[in-house]
This record gives sequence, structure tokens and C-alpha cells, in this order.
Amino acid sequence: MPQPHAITPFLWFDSQAQEAAAFYVSLFGDSRIVSTNPMMTVFELSGREFMALNGGPRFSFTEAVSLYVHCHDQAEIDRLWGALTADGGAESQCGWLKDRYGLSWQIIPDALPRYFSDPDRAKADRVMQAMLKMRKIVIADLDAAAG
Repeated sequence: MPQPHAITPFLWFDSQAQEAAAFYVSLFGDSRIVSTNPMMTVFELSGREFMALNGGPRFSFTEAVSLYVHCHDQAEIDRLWGALTADGGAESQCGWLKDRYGLSWQIIPDALPRYFSDPDRAKADRVMQAMLKMRKIVIADLDAAAG
């Protein structure tokens, strides 16, 4: 049960709420389906609660909202990127993608914000320029750009 004043992301799907929730839960540790019925599925991803509604085709996702995933290494980036872009998902720029349900994700290595906040602004700019050329973020290419 959520804490008072807890904020829970609420996701509107056409008719695939249960399917999407099960898929997302399969990708992340400390994740589970909490409850489900024909209209709504409540699930947790890495311990954070989400609600998914089968609301029909009236609304769809846009890039204005995305789920940001902190990744520790390239293997984690590669696994999530592959799973989320499979079966109709689409790559975008700079670590962004849309999954097969149209939900936008950012699959970002922990190294990227660390490089961006480096006091050596020339290094941070080189990393930014490298990142801007990427779809899936490749940590080795960020490290090479950093010098």
C-alpha cells in the first residue's frame, strides 16, 4: 500500500496493461505484479509502484515523459536496450528508445552524468559530443572521448 502522499506513475495503455506490466517486471530485479484485474494492473519495478490502465485508444504515450534507468555497466545497457527495442520497439538518440507499447525509456550509464559534471569542461564537452552521435550509449566510447 502506498505511503500517504506517495506519487505513483500511472500509465495508460490501449488494452495491453497486464502484458506490458508482466514484460517490465521480467526485466528488473525487485519487481512484481501486485494486483491485476481486467481494467488495471498495479506493479512494482525495482521497488517503485506503477499503475497500468487498459483505457482504450484515446491517449498514447509521447516522449514528453520517459522512464530513466540508471545502468551500472555495458552489459546491463545492452540487455535492457535489446529487450525494450525488440518486437516493435524503436531506437532514438542519446540513450532514448520507445518500447513496443510506445513508452519512452532512457537507458543511461552511471558514467554519463559523472562525465557531464566533471570540472574539466573540455572533457565534459567531448563526452557530450560523443553521446550526441549515439543511439544506444556505449560506455567505452564515452571513456575514449573523455580521454
